[in-house]
Amino acid sequence: MRIDRYTQKMQEALQSAQDFAAQWQSPEIGNEHFLLALLDQAEGVTRPLLEKIGVSADALRSRLETELAGRPKVSGGVSELRISNDLRRTLDSAEKEMSKLKDEYVSAEHYLLALAGENNSTAKALKELGATRDKIMQGLQQVRGSQRVTDQNPEGKYQTLEKYGRDLTQLARRGKIDPVIGRDNEIRRVMQVLVDVDGRPLDVQIQHSSGNRLLDNAARRQVLERWMFRPAMKDGRAVQAIGLVPIAFNLDR
Repeated sequence: MRIDRYTQKMQEALQSAQDFAAQWQSPEIGNEHFLLALLDQAEGVTRPLLEKIGVSADALRSRLETELAGRPKVSGGVSELRISNDLRRTLDSAEKEMSKLKDEYVSAEHYLLALAGENNSTAKALKELGATRDKIMQGLQQVRGSQRVTDQNPEGKYQTLEKYGRDLTQLARRGKIDPVIGRDNEIRRVMQVLVDVDGRPLDVQIQHSSGNRLLDNAARRQVLERWMFRPAMKDGRAVQAIGLVPIAFNLDR
C-alpha cells in the first residue's frame, strides 16, 4: 500500500474513515468506514459514478450504517486504529485496477472496481444495489471519458460539461423548462394579445431574457416575421434586433 500514489481524495478518505471507525467504536478501519468516507466527499467521483449507474448513494449509506450498527464495539476507544485485512486487500486490488486502466494514481473509481470483485459484506451491499463491476466500468466511461488519472486531483477534469453547462434535453424531460417545440399556436396567440394591448404596436428590444421561454420565443418570432414590428431606436437609428440572443419586449405605453 503506497499512500504517496493515492489521489488527494483517497488520502482524505483514509483519514475520514479513521474518524468514522472511532465514531462507531469499531476496533479497526474497514471497508464500510472507507466507503462511507468516499460517499461523503462533496467533490469526489463516488456519488456521480454511482448515480450514473442508477445506484442510490443514500440507500448504500443506509446499508453500511446498518451493517456497522450490528458489529462489535470497543469501549473506551482505541489509541491507534489499524486497517482491517479486508480493507487492505481491497486497497491492494485497487492498485492493480489502476495499472489495468493505465492510470498513475489510485483513485476512488479503482477502489469501487476492486470492491465489486470482493466477497465481503460491503461488496455484497454494493452489488445488491446494482453496482456490479461491469456497471461501474460503464458508469466510469461516462463520468471520466478518455481522461486518465495523471495527478492527485483528477476529479476537477471529470464531467466538465455537466459542471459548467446545462443539459437542456434533460431539463426538458424533467419538466424544468417551459416547452416550446410544437406550441406555435400558443406563441402566435401570445403575440396577438401583446400587440392588441391598447391597439399599440409591440416594441421589441435586445435586453435580457424575460425568464419565460414561451414569451421569449414570441418576441423572437415577432422579430423574424416582422409582424407589426417597430424596431427600437437609438440615436435616431433603428437597432437591429435579429440574432441568437435572448430578447425581452416592452410595450410602448
